[in-house]
Amino acid sequence: VTQDRIKTEMIEAMKGKDKPRVQVLRMMQAALKQVEIDTREVLEEEQVMEIVAAYAKKVKDSLAGAVSAGRQQMVEDCEYELRIVKAYLPEDLTEEELKTIIRGVITKLEAKSMKDMGRVMKSAVPKCGIRADGDRVSALVKLLLSQTK
Repeated sequence: VTQDRIKTEMIEAMKGKDKPRVQVLRMMQAALKQVEIDTREVLEEEQVMEIVAAYAKKVKDSLAGAVSAGRQQMVEDCEYELRIVKAYLPEDLTEEELKTIIRGVITKLEAKSMKDMGRVMKSAVPKCGIRADGDRVSALVKLLLSQTK
């Protein structure tokens, strides 16, 4: 994902009068610009991906809040926004890919019990990158460590 792609697609959405899409792309662009201003440097592609992933996490959190509050219109808006944002992110790791990574970390660290969870997480999360949510990694680490005996 590059900022140029986001900007180009925002212009296309403006020309197509797709207001909801323009709004989402503007929000993404604003998040990127804010980081550039705060750090006073031009963002690399990897940094852009991390920021977009963090933005997607905020949208997911908003979606969860809307669902629990029973606010149907907000749920639909968040789902729409999430679909747009996810188009700029790589595919999530499959369950099997994630298990393979975590099993490799558990084996490498010789983790035996839940006491080792922190060490496993510290090593597994960077390997998964933005392709797996921390909650997902945590749940699978707990499951695999509880089976290791």
